[in-house]
Amino acid sequence: MPDDNHKRYFVSVNHGLIQDVRNDSNEFEVLLSDEELTVLQDLLKGLAGEDDYAFRRAFVPYKSADHDDAAEQFDDATIHLFQYLHDHGTEETQRLIEEMNVLQRLGNTGYQDEGYGDGSPTNK
Repeated sequence: MPDDNHKRYFVSVNHGLIQDVRNDSNEFEVLLSDEELTVLQDLLKGLAGEDDYAFRRAFVPYKSADHDDAAEQFDDATIHLFQYLHDHGTEETQRLIEEMNVLQRLGNTGYQDEGYGDGSPTNK
């Protein structure tokens, strides 16, 4: 239950929305103070900006996506947002985020597979 300094919010990462009432089945429930709400709003805005940058870079041919700065920045912003939601989320929100396994960086890059030569792309 929220205390006097914290209010219950429902966050839709897909839509970049923070609402007082649950409207979508894809929302995460968090308890935030006014200051924490401002941080979350900034994180969502930042993610939208990184998403636009990554989208524009998607059309550049011959660029390995896992070594593209735009993709790395988007991944970092996404991980930071989900970590924040996890830190301030209800038990259900924390469980859902843990089940999504989004808080860990990609561990298996596949560089050992045939075609990478010395084990790492050289097109960064």
